[in-house]
Amino acid sequence: MSEGGTATADERADEAETDDGYNGVLGTYPYAFRQTDSRLMRSYVAIGGLVTALVVVGFTFALVQVVARTVGTVGGTFSFVRTFFVFVGMVVVIPLMAPVLLVARRHRRSASTPRYDRALAASGFLFIFSLYVALIIAAPPELRETPSGALAPVVEALYALPTVAAAVPPLAVVAVGYALHRRLR
Repeated sequence: MSEGGTATADERADEAETDDGYNGVLGTYPYAFRQTDSRLMRSYVAIGGLVTALVVVGFTFALVQVVARTVGTVGGTFSFVRTFFVFVGMVVVIPLMAPVLLVARRHRRSASTPRYDRALAASGFLFIFSLYVALIIAAPPELRETPSGALAPVVEALYALPTVAAAVPPLAVVAVGYALHRRLR
């Protein structure tokens, strides 16, 4: 420290080099990428980060549309819809980020194992797939196409499920990811 009690630029740079941590949520992505020995986790950091960014942008644009449609109305139901929309966005984004956040935290606090990193990366990829399955289940009838190919029976079975069932695949994968985290830590 210099005489005035503040660190000079050189001292701050030295501290940044010796502190192998991360700054904030966004800093966990490069940190986890650098620290993990698992190629699966590195791929999830890259792909999961991109998917998370796209989902955040999509929810942001959709929220702008919801607010624009309800801007001149009095509170009540419309305020609830806006709040619920933000809640659903968080419920989708947090599990997308969780594997990276948990792996980064694990590497920072103790020695993480490649097995732990791989398991959380696999659960992250499984969550992305479960979101896709949920979108198929929740697709409105007017947007559904007639399925063809080898997976046609599977898609038809997903279309036949009630819309409420769309929440089951992501919730089940979140439970699996949490169980893996607890078991392997």
